[in-house]
Amino acid sequence: MSMNLELAGKRALVTSATKGIGAAVAQALRQAGADVLAVARTRPESLSPDAFVAADLTTPQGCADLARAVAERWQAVDVLVHVLGGSSAPPGGFAVLDDEVWQRELDLNLMAAVRLDRALLPAMITQGSGVVIHVTSIQDRLPLPDSTTAYAAAKAALSTYSKSLSKELAPKGIRVVRVSPGWVETEAAVALAHRLADQAGTDYEGGKRIIMQALGGIPLGRPAKPAEVANLVVFLASPLAAAITGTEYVIDGGTIPTA
Repeated sequence: MSMNLELAGKRALVTSATKGIGAAVAQALRQAGADVLAVARTRPESLSPDAFVAADLTTPQGCADLARAVAERWQAVDVLVHVLGGSSAPPGGFAVLDDEVWQRELDLNLMAAVRLDRALLPAMITQGSGVVIHVTSIQDRLPLPDSTTAYAAAKAALSTYSKSLSKELAPKGIRVVRVSPGWVETEAAVALAHRLADQAGTDYEGGKRIIMQALGGIPLGRPAKPAEVANLVVFLASPLAAAITGTEYVIDGGTIPTA
């Protein structure tokens, strides 16, 4: 983004920051001048150790380890972007979702954010400023019954939690915003489209059309790019959006058929 977003020197932490939306957000924040700490389970060679913390945020211990690393490095963060999420649930509808699957989806898509907020927000409150952005999903309103029921339910819970958090923290100088992408053309999405294309005997573009049809269509005619989601996140994290809190921004190419 070419405009001055007034993010130079801001301390920003981005979860799931080594690929997909998270990597794009981390890159965009760096380009805007922020000091970015990327978090994921494994550090890629492209990131220096100084810019990365390895942590499994699906566990309480992983969140505690990250909070300790942040306290040692910065004491507090100015921008906290929770990108971590996804689904590994098997297809087959509600009947195949046992307690273990549900707990895994909740730990990944809800509790990681809850635990990390609980660890890092007290320092934000003390400094009297900060921005928290939770990346949710349009599937909290458009779940795919065969495969994403647990994921969608966890993201819906994250959205409700975020709204409540925003009402509590706004008087303390902290903004909480939700960004809800539709289908985004990440590395994982590209791989899925290729798999579906191979199964259907078509090409990559055909695989993309299969996914879009499963979502009920995307009026824009294509998925969003990770950089497009990142640009929205970075703007919302900036002082240019200083009056925006407690709301949700959908970036889905028109997938959701209602306002």
